[in-house]
Parts: sequence; C-alpha cells; structure tokens
Amino acid sequence: MAEPPGPVLVVVPTYDERENLGPALARLHAALPDADVLVVDDASPDGTGVLADSLAADDERIQVLHRPGKSGLGAAYLEGFRHALSGEHQVVVEMDADGSHAPEDLPTLLAALDDSDVVLGSRYVPGGRVLNWPWHREALSRGGNLYSRTALGVPIRDITGGYRVFRRDVLERLHLTTVASQGYCFQVDMAWRAMQAGFRIREVPITFTERERGASKMSCTIVAEALWRVTCWGLAHRFGRGDPPRSNPAGPLPDAAHS
Repeated sequence: MAEPPGPVLVVVPTYDERENLGPALARLHAALPDADVLVVDDASPDGTGVLADSLAADDERIQVLHRPGKSGLGAAYLEGFRHALSGEHQVVVEMDADGSHAPEDLPTLLAALDDSDVVLGSRYVPGGRVLNWPWHREALSRGGNLYSRTALGVPIRDITGGYRVFRRDVLERLHLTTVASQGYCFQVDMAWRAMQAGFRIREVPITFTERERGASKMSCTIVAEALWRVTCWGLAHRFGRGDPPRSNPAGPLPDAAHS
C-alpha cells in the first residue's frame, strides 16, 4: 500500500467520550503507528479532557487542545485544522471518537490520496456498509445525502459523512475563516467548497458502526441548520447569485501560525 504524502495528523473532536476515546486511539495506532493525533475537547463534563491529557502524557504522538465549552463539531475541526497548518503535517484526517469510524479503514483512505486531494469515507458507495443503526437514523442520513446531492448538483453519495482525509494544500487554499456551519452541515460545506475550488474528490467505501457506548450528539437543530444552509447554497449556485469564497490562492489561513 502506498505511503501517505507526508506526516499525518488525525483530528478527533470530543465531548463526553471518556468511555470511547482510549479504545479508539489504541485501534488507530495499531492500524497506523506513525500517525499523530490531536484530541480537541470541548470541556467535556465527563472528564474526557482529563483522560486525553493522561493519554498524551504517555504517548508523544497524542496532543490535546482544550476549548472552553461546547461550541460545535465544525468549530472543533476548524481549530484542529489551524493547529495542523501551524506545523509540518501534510495530511489531515477527520475521525470520530465514538468508534463509528473504523481506524482499520484509514490506510485504505490514505492510499486513495495517490490520485485525489480529498478522500471521503463513504457509507453509500458499493462496498460501504452501516451496522447497528436504527432504521430511522439511516433513513435520515440517506435522505439528507439525497437532498444535498440534488440541491447542490454534485455526484457525491455520502457528502454528510465525517470520516475524511485532506491534503494540506486543500486546507491552505479554502477560505476556512468563512466557514460557520456546524454538525453534519459542516461536512457538506467542506466537500462543497473543495469541489467548487476544483480539487479532486474521491469516495472510498467504509464500514460505519453505531456507537456502543455514550449518546449521539445529533439533534433537530443540527438537521434544520443543514437543510437551511444546503437550500441556500443550492439556490445561490443555480441562480448565479454568488457563493461564499471557495478558495484562497494566496495560501494558508492568516492566523494559521498563531494557534
């Protein structure tokens, strides 16, 4: 299997994932021993941040970024991206802490960078699977993907998925300072921006497994935000009213070196 094009940083946002974080990181390093990890914790009441600090003290591959409170998945990933761009990592991975994203799939996702700039772990391409989800959750996910794909006119089958890999220059060139999306709408936003900017996007099948411990963070507010934003983006694109800036040819974020 091909080597990734440089050092890899896996960004793992956490909020109340104390039971899941340790096993997830152990599996990650078993699958990819050289990967660095950045845990971005939103002041988890259950002590996830304390556990992350303990894991980092014993393993130099793990770092922890503490945020003052819960402010959403999108904001956590943006903090992680800024941290990545302040260092030497050439590949940045999004991965959930709850065990739903199998670390064993990561080498295959990284290998797909040979002919792409963004790799999306996909539940809904041939070979992809969803395990142990209740029927209404899978129906909501498939419906959200179908709506997003139709509204934006894109061929991506799993545009809401959160297991994905970016080359560094993608994050450097996208206008990340204009991203305000949260929840799984953040994932739609990032894929849409990358496509608009002309980056090569590839979907690779993964097996998504419902968490065994803890509670999902999905809410009606997250779904409503996604529907509203995707509708606005789709209308703006179709009627030529202009989209938000999609790329930054000048290079990295201005504040990337100050995280």
